[in-house]
Amino acid sequence: MYKELSQAWEELTAEGAQFELETVNVRGEDLLCYKNQPATLRDIWLSSLRFGNADYLIYGNERLSYSEAHEHIVGVSNWLTEHGVEVGDRVAIAMRNYPEWMLAYWACMSIGVTCVGMNAWWATPELEYAIDDSKPKVVIADQERLAQLIELRTSDDFPHLVSVRTKSTVENVTTWDALVEAGGEMPNAEIDPDSDACIFYTSGTTGQPKGAQLTHRGCVANAMSLVFAHIVQSVASARANIKTSKPEAKKVAQTSALVITPLFHVTANNCVAHSITMAGGKLVHMYKWDAGEALKLVESEQITTISGVPVMSRELIAHPDFESTDTSSLKSLGGGGAQLQPDLVAKIENTVETARPGTGYGMTETCGIITAISADFFLDKPESAGPAMPCFEAKCFDDAGLPIPNGEIGELWVKGAQVIKGYLNRPDATSETITNGWLHTGDIARIDDDGFIFIVDRKKDMVLRGGENVYCAEVESAIFEHQAINEVTVFGVPDARLGEEVAAAIYLKEAGSIDAELLRVFLRDKIAKHKIPQYLWFLEYPLPRNASGKFLKRELQEKLNLKDAR
Repeated sequence: MYKELSQAWEELTAEGAQFELETVNVRGEDLLCYKNQPATLRDIWLSSLRFGNADYLIYGNERLSYSEAHEHIVGVSNWLTEHGVEVGDRVAIAMRNYPEWMLAYWACMSIGVTCVGMNAWWATPELEYAIDDSKPKVVIADQERLAQLIELRTSDDFPHLVSVRTKSTVENVTTWDALVEAGGEMPNAEIDPDSDACIFYTSGTTGQPKGAQLTHRGCVANAMSLVFAHIVQSVASARANIKTSKPEAKKVAQTSALVITPLFHVTANNCVAHSITMAGGKLVHMYKWDAGEALKLVESEQITTISGVPVMSRELIAHPDFESTDTSSLKSLGGGGAQLQPDLVAKIENTVETARPGTGYGMTETCGIITAISADFFLDKPESAGPAMPCFEAKCFDDAGLPIPNGEIGELWVKGAQVIKGYLNRPDATSETITNGWLHTGDIARIDDDGFIFIVDRKKDMVLRGGENVYCAEVESAIFEHQAINEVTVFGVPDARLGEEVAAAIYLKEAGSIDAELLRVFLRDKIAKHKIPQYLWFLEYPLPRNASGKFLKRELQEKLNLKDAR
């Protein structure tokens, strides 16, 4: 089927085809781009008006159609314009995943204003840092974030505040309804495809977060890549005559997705929301992640795709209500933000009646995905993240910055339309991360002869034990094979003799039971002896995560005491 994939790839990217490629000089570098992609995100949003009365944003009992969403967004766009927000200015959004997030976002995209995504989990000093760094003219915030922002508002030059879903009016704060009621026609805007569409801050698990500058060209290219990935792998599977015993998902009125990861990150915003909007589908928002509630929404809203971090898929299929819930609308289950372990790929395929497993590997610095893999290709190569999308060049480099042959392990670098402009106000960080257009991903990887990329681990997340490299993801995958494991994260701890020793923090399933020695016995025939964790902690609470759902290894390293390890 890889021969068929290569043929379909060539046809879809050939001259005159939907995904024809061209080289464009961007910021002094020649980058691969899709020739036929829309110029800006404004174009994508305006084109969605054709979906009319179809559902778009769902939250609890609230439903907004595409037509209604356009009316709201026109009002917000006009209010911003009337209050001095111009092309190139910035507007920050500080709220949880309410429908107003997407409405504010598309309003910004429609008038050439840069949207600054504020992490809804930030403490007040972190919000203050991002406001000082990005200098937005307006901040649109829900009640919890608004309280923090008012605390920071100590001078007249503080950004204008707009409140969303607050219980009462606040002095010198404009309500969201006032923006919507501005009405009118959509303002005209001339938008440079290489201007900033949004600024999303990296997770900031070490040091101050960096504001990644995602351009219109990069975000639109990511949307094109998502469509391409679906088409090319479907065409290749069909041509290879691959048969699956799984029944097709039932026919539903609309493509739809649960919005279960934060919209201030590329997974939910760029990968889920953009692609669903382009398809005329509906976005079903959740107040917070809860597997039981997610199952109810799958059934009632006939959800077709769920994309989150891997632990969410695990929790969904392990939930007591899974068997009794109608999930026959689901076509895809998986996501990104972290690697789907091989055992989870198989569990999704074997457990969910109609859904196929899928994932995308990428990062904020690439406006979304770099690679994508799903269905039969994922089952055949469950440890792979898939091939790099057509608008990328992808190579592995050694520590000296020299390219290495396929099959060898090195740091993955990528170059193309989706790579960010840089980090806001951080030329030092930009130059360290991007070399002549090549983005250093910080991920250790290898590329096989089919062009599929295998992420071995984060470069800085590797344990160097007695001169031997131990890749944490490999150890985590082995531990996950034990049925008692609910969550696990592997990291290094200092060791006087070996430099570092392998350690793991584990959270067992409710009915799970295993002790340290039995787990080590279980791992003996799965990974080399030096990779088996010397230190194990069995925690009575879920592992701490950041806003995008990734485990906070550094926090665990600082919190856990070696004397308590087993």
